[in-house]
Amino acid sequence: MSIDGKWTVTVQSPMGAQKSDIDFKADGGTLTGTASGQGGTQQIADGKIDGANISWKVSITTPFPMTLEFAGTYADATMSGNVKAGSFGSFPFSGVRS
Repeated sequence: MSIDGKWTVTVQSPMGAQKSDIDFKADGGTLTGTASGQGGTQQIADGKIDGANISWKVSITTPFPMTLEFAGTYADATMSGNVKAGSFGSFPFSGVRS
């Protein structure tokens, strides 16, 4: 199944669960899309897909300016992995098709 479409992604951060909605589109090994969360809507950057492996970056300004670096896997209607949040460390994330 393709990753294309809308997903709800939840990051388990020290500030509690942080949700965002992402609309993904895969084209070969490139993953593009938009992410909408508490800081507004941004284009995802450096998106890659290789089989079930996925990665992308999102630059945020709220609550702190930083680039979030996501890396994980997806299957059917779920995804999971870790997100690196700058100097704050790495946190687990999960996602479901929405």
